[in-house]
Amino acid sequence: MSDYSEFESEFDERVVEIARVAKVVKGGRRFSFRVTVVVGDNRGKVGVGTGKANAVPDAMRKASDRARRDMHQVALFESTIPHEVIGQKAGARVLLKPASPGTGVIAGGGVRAVLEAAGISDILTKSLGSNNLLNVVYATMEALDQLRTPQEVAALRGKSPKDVTPFWERRKNG
Repeated sequence: MSDYSEFESEFDERVVEIARVAKVVKGGRRFSFRVTVVVGDNRGKVGVGTGKANAVPDAMRKASDRARRDMHQVALFESTIPHEVIGQKAGARVLLKPASPGTGVIAGGGVRAVLEAAGISDILTKSLGSNNLLNVVYATMEALDQLRTPQEVAALRGKSPKDVTPFWERRKNG
């Protein structure tokens, strides 16, 4: 039992949404709860999970388990991201822009939860299109999956890492 509590404490767990959903059946409506949870280690790993059950605690447990199973590694540069990126899920689009140290997390609700759980502390964001919270969270995850470090980009292009100019160098030079 103590092993599990140690495992649990190393992750930052945030409940993004608790929604009451209905299924229409012959006798009327059957209600249940859908919970969306973001789990991260604040060092570049983050996962999103949804769980559905008749009681909120059961749905939260399911969502948390799914989020832990679906953790993604995110390419970070110091306290921000290496480059600008747009993630898309259904009608929701999320723009993520790197920011200089001290800027903070300029983001709303679901996007903020994902970015802070991933360990990003300086970033500019804009939610475009649909504001469906579930799709915005998944669009943010999709955007984070698109991120590449300068070393990865250099390897793809067959160049050395110093030949690939990162955004922060371009910004310094004008």
